[in-house]
Amino acid sequence: MTRWVAQTRMNYVSVTPYNYTDTSIHGFQGTHQPAIWMGESGQVTVCPGAGKIRSKFEDRGMAFNHERETVSASYYSVELEAIEGGKIFAEQSATSRVGHLRFTFTDTSYPYVLVEATRPSVIGSSNPNNLTYPEGSIVIDPEHREICGSNPERQDYIIAPVSTPATNWSGGSLAPNQTGSAGTMLSAYATFRSTLVQVNVRVAVSFISIDQARQNLEKEIPDGQSLEETARSTRVAWVEKLDRIKLVGATKEQKEIFYTGFFHTLQYPYEQDEYGKYYSGYDDSIHEGISYTGYSVWDTYRAEWAWLILLAPERIPGMVQSMIQDYREGGWLPMWKNIIETNIMVATHADSLVAEAVLKGFTGFDLDAAWNAVYKDATVPPINDTTTLYSDREEFVDYEVRAGLSSVYEQKGWVADDIHSESASRTLDYSYDDFAVSVLAGLLNKTNEQLFFRERAMNNLFTIFNPATGFMEARNASGAWAGSDNGWTEGDKWAYTLDVVHDIPGLIERKGGNKSFVGFLDEHFDGGHNDHTNEPSHHIPYLYSLASAASKSQTRVRQIAESDYNATVNGLSGNEDCGQMSAWYLFSALGFYPVNPVSGEYVVGSPFFDKVSIDLPSSSKKLEIISLGAPSKPYVYSLSVNGRNVEAPIIRHDQIAQGGVLMFEMRDTPQAWGSELTFQG
Repeated sequence: MTRWVAQTRMNYVSVTPYNYTDTSIHGFQGTHQPAIWMGESGQVTVCPGAGKIRSKFEDRGMAFNHERETVSASYYSVELEAIEGGKIFAEQSATSRVGHLRFTFTDTSYPYVLVEATRPSVIGSSNPNNLTYPEGSIVIDPEHREICGSNPERQDYIIAPVSTPATNWSGGSLAPNQTGSAGTMLSAYATFRSTLVQVNVRVAVSFISIDQARQNLEKEIPDGQSLEETARSTRVAWVEKLDRIKLVGATKEQKEIFYTGFFHTLQYPYEQDEYGKYYSGYDDSIHEGISYTGYSVWDTYRAEWAWLILLAPERIPGMVQSMIQDYREGGWLPMWKNIIETNIMVATHADSLVAEAVLKGFTGFDLDAAWNAVYKDATVPPINDTTTLYSDREEFVDYEVRAGLSSVYEQKGWVADDIHSESASRTLDYSYDDFAVSVLAGLLNKTNEQLFFRERAMNNLFTIFNPATGFMEARNASGAWAGSDNGWTEGDKWAYTLDVVHDIPGLIERKGGNKSFVGFLDEHFDGGHNDHTNEPSHHIPYLYSLASAASKSQTRVRQIAESDYNATVNGLSGNEDCGQMSAWYLFSALGFYPVNPVSGEYVVGSPFFDKVSIDLPSSSKKLEIISLGAPSKPYVYSLSVNGRNVEAPIIRHDQIAQGGVLMFEMRDTPQAWGSELTFQG
């Protein structure tokens, strides 16, 4: 629920709390910022110091260097240069809702620990001087050695005008001996005798109440538990996941890339419930049940969700049920939920998450409500649909959902560029979401709805394909072409012309057949148009395999893995986007990727290692991927799945979900395998 991180910057939309290039640490922050382009919600910061009390961010920074820094999945430490002399050795670990910190003071005078309750909050991303001043509270209880308070900060509130929760916490500016206050720019501190060497701090966070924060504290890090015990329990939890995958034939750097990526993919969505109940920002109420937040759905529906289905299946029912509860409390499934809906990105890809979960056999959530929510996404337009632009981060508008659904899309098959922003991307994404709705309808035996949404998906998909140029292009309400550079979301005409994952055969036909399509893909890559830093390009290297040119997919996948991933602090070419960037690497390293997430299929690429063994949580049988020589031989000569030869570069989810053996035979030159492909409807 809360991530504890060394604070080197005041975070806001486009700035994270920690930046590797900085040279001073200003405290240790419990953050709820789920991604760099999202805002903070109800953070709390703890800062050790010695001598004069320094509560302002700009005054309290202490020098450090990375040689004195230790980082792992369960423990962090750093040596700080105290401002008035001496050193402070800071350590931290955490559970889901509680941070555990320890400060060791050496050659310092008058040590103290400061807790920052409220701070100036930056609104938006373009102007760091655009500040508001949230009003919180703070109370000191010396007898119980406790400081508690609340912080209502939520930097995204201008995007979606709904209730804002106060983050409550319990863990030490007030004047000496003052024990309580409310207001802005609020901190509290506890001072200690100069002979004191070490201070332990536990900070529990709750979206519900201070009393709930105390309960979280005692449940997760009870009084008397050492930092070592906390770090070990957190390490054990990570080992339970990370040790499920064993790599043979990977270099040290490849292992660091792989396991760091694995770590990243298991961060989001994150827990919002607190032992059977949760705060909902949609209706400003407390409810019973499981809840998650940090749904970057436009990014994660592509491969991150499929990765969670394989490696964290125990979480999927609760995550789906959480989305259903968002629908009940806020009226819609989430698009980009950061405590509440933020209206970031386009389309209703939660439809895909639900459909994929049901397709792959998950239960344990209200399926009738799930269908109602998905059906509403596909049929009910937003308020003022014909007049609202819905530009990126447009302020004080209603839920965006499928903007343009009623204005043109339902009648003509596209979203009009002269009415709505990002119109071309919306058109293609709505078509995919319609396809996902049709898949769900089929699984629920809703034949009429299956037929309706399948037809709408396929009929509308190519309404913006311009045969004169061979590219997708935005259209105005009149039908006139709006220009090849208009209407895109984090991509361009190259990426989105290829973003038709539910009808690649239809695209190949329009591009003149396999040979011509492969030439178009070559032009895309060789011309520098493939932008792996953003998600619309992630599936593109696998499209060669669907045009009888599997060896070219294998070449491109290996090239991207080499150029866009490494084991440095700059190891990703783009934002992690809540796990999607790493999910691409992980699936690709295994040798397959979910090009169409609701197809139940994976397209085969090129496995990276000699052998991968996966202890699947949902099966007593391991999944083994054997590809001897793969580190130096990127091309597939043959593939068998559970002893059966596979001639086409496609495997089904049900072939691997319960374990089994994928046996690749690899070569160092391009092979003819995968050159014959038959599509099935």
